[in-house]
Amino acid sequence: MKLDHFVVQRPVSTPSQLFLLYHGAGDNPVAMGQIGRWFAESFPQALVISIGAPVSGSDNFRQWYATDNLTDEHRQYCVDAVMGDFVDSVHHWQQESGIKAEATALIGFSQGGTMVLEGIKAAPNLAGRVVVFSGRFASLPQQAPRRTTIHLIHGDDDDQVPLNYAQEAEAKLLELGGDVTLNIVEDLTHAIDHRAMQYALDHLHYTVPKRYFDEALSGSTPGDEDVISLI
Repeated sequence: MKLDHFVVQRPVSTPSQLFLLYHGAGDNPVAMGQIGRWFAESFPQALVISIGAPVSGSDNFRQWYATDNLTDEHRQYCVDAVMGDFVDSVHHWQQESGIKAEATALIGFSQGGTMVLEGIKAAPNLAGRVVVFSGRFASLPQQAPRRTTIHLIHGDDDDQVPLNYAQEAEAKLLELGGDVTLNIVEDLTHAIDHRAMQYALDHLHYTVPKRYFDEALSGSTPGDEDVISLI
């Protein structure tokens, strides 16, 4: 199923990077596209697309899964039920743009962040970069993706997805040898502000993926596709 989407930026020339944004429950792709404009301005050669969740309601309400009376076990079940659509949305835009996974960044907020984190569990080579605002795993991973750099950004005053979920995710991914960072934004609730956005943009511009160091230590060198993924 091809999901609804909102094109935030389509470069005149062939894009060199792909940014896919995933909104939270109760939001929609056009609203999340306002966040996408920050990435579009900072990365003018990127194709930036905001993806709409498949479940719709009144007033353009969208969600990936229902949140009423949701236990952790049921959350994983609900995520798994729509994971095929999520992964297909990434593959569709990679094929449409001709951009490979290494140069793809997945960006999610809240429930969209859960889908992004669970997406790289389900398909470990789905994207080179992941940025998650105020999100969490449905359940902590048992292995870490080796070719994905994960940036977690979370407010310390988030009462919808408490900070401890991000801290536990960071600790587990580090234990598994993953490439992960966590930025905690002081006095931020369940939201994205200019400080959170600056963390995201700085990571995407300046953080060197851990796999580059691993490849250097092993004696190999990154190929052309890896070079372009330093976005």
